[in-house]
Amino acid sequence: MVFRLLLSGHDTVECCYYLRPVPGCGIDFEMLAVHREILRQSKSRDPKPMTLGGVEFLLHRSGSSRGFPFIISNPDWSVEFGEFNDPSFYVTYRSEGLWRESASGQHRKFMQWAAAAGLAAFKPETLSRVDFTFDYYLPVVDFDEDSVVTLSAKDSRYRNDRKLQTLVFGKSDVVLRIYDKIAEIEEASHKTWFFDLWGVSEDVWRIEWQVRKNVLRRFGIRTFLDLADQQGDVLRFLSHEHDTLRVPSEDSSRSRWPLHPLWVDLQEHIRTLSAQGVYREIDPAVLLNERMMRMAISVYGYLKRVAAVHCIQHGEAFATKDDALQRLEHLIARVHDPLTWKMDVAKRVDLIRLGQW
Repeated sequence: MVFRLLLSGHDTVECCYYLRPVPGCGIDFEMLAVHREILRQSKSRDPKPMTLGGVEFLLHRSGSSRGFPFIISNPDWSVEFGEFNDPSFYVTYRSEGLWRESASGQHRKFMQWAAAAGLAAFKPETLSRVDFTFDYYLPVVDFDEDSVVTLSAKDSRYRNDRKLQTLVFGKSDVVLRIYDKIAEIEEASHKTWFFDLWGVSEDVWRIEWQVRKNVLRRFGIRTFLDLADQQGDVLRFLSHEHDTLRVPSEDSSRSRWPLHPLWVDLQEHIRTLSAQGVYREIDPAVLLNERMMRMAISVYGYLKRVAAVHCIQHGEAFATKDDALQRLEHLIARVHDPLTWKMDVAKRVDLIRLGQW
């Protein structure tokens, strides 16, 4: 069987921080509340760009479901916080930053920002969720949900065009997902920068454990330093005891079925892990070009509709692309306002630069 491990690391990390303002704190909580209320009353869905602690963020118009009154975000972080909350900050580290600089690198960056913003930690951070991921080149999938022996009581399977796409096991503290990462990128996340990290753009499947704090604590993982030193322990438990992929046999006990070669390779890789310091370069120009192409495809689809409507309006059998462009340009000229255009483009520049599309 042909398969190859392409990449392993963390894809989402969530962490609680216990931070207090120090004299000269650069975060004005009352002013943030005013800006948030202005956003809310404006009915605008667009967040407001602002600079805090020397870093640009987007301030969102409402608080979080966890009870934090403020949410700010940029391409690497989503930060929920409140002056009187305990913990005072809840940070979700996003995929792109984690693959670029590692979890510990992102944590260091956040703590540097906190110090620049006039915030000091009064006790160590506590990790709430870590997603451990392993991406495999896997051109042939010869297993299904019955091939997985797991301690989880719940499982589900998703197919597209009668073809297996995702297997999910578990619901709360540990969730294992085995899924077609290429399909997920095409249909949902659009994270095509993974193609450069992998060196391939097809036949990639992800094995991913989403682990929450109760299980992390069992293995003494509370801080980012713990994660770097002890993640091998939790991963060995997950891949040897909690979940295994098997090759069905005639044995009545599924736990005695032989391990699938893919899982043997995964266990061998996990055995080498004591710490992860993943550094990958993601080219922003490539990312923007890919998004431009997606927008061009969308505009092209609308252009066909313009051509069709033009044919019906004028009783014509056919309209060329140039005909449709000319018609669309005429309509846009009627609604174009130079001042509004300038302001809206400037606003979108900020939103794109800060990770909001």
